[in-house]
Amino acid sequence: MKKYLHAYTFLLPVAGLIVALDQWTKSLVRSNLGFNEAWMPWEWLRPYARIVHWSNTGAAFGIAQGLGLFFTILAFIVVLVIIYYFPQIPAGDFFLRLALAMQLGGAIGNLVDRLARGHVIDFISVGSFPVFNVADSCITVGAGALLLGIWFEERRANKEDAGTKETLDE
Repeated sequence: MKKYLHAYTFLLPVAGLIVALDQWTKSLVRSNLGFNEAWMPWEWLRPYARIVHWSNTGAAFGIAQGLGLFFTILAFIVVLVIIYYFPQIPAGDFFLRLALAMQLGGAIGNLVDRLARGHVIDFISVGSFPVFNVADSCITVGAGALLLGIWFEERRANKEDAGTKETLDE
């Protein structure tokens, strides 16, 4: 039980902070911009970045539009798998723990939108890249952290294996 409590004291606050930030930023956009309306604090920045009120019925970055029900079900599955699997991750595996916490927060953030509105609010527009939001960013950065964590873990395991082999050869 202590293992679960310790694991969730990391997972839930990180994911909760992400959900809160995601929902707060989306609320600001909804209350200050009409649909498809853009805001730009400095005109010279317009070609590079802007805030725009956008709707997304697909996945992150606007892919697979119209598959909202599929992504709603997928988000529930992802959330349950992360909550189940997280306590099994060693406390020292920071990258994997952070990655899953970010992905959980992002999945819940977008899931809240899908359940409450039937679509996800996107608002960050950078260059010609598809419009995204805080939750999408956390899912993507979390995936990157996951890959980085796996890479670090493999390097550590390979060094340990090499050290064990050298010891056996002596």
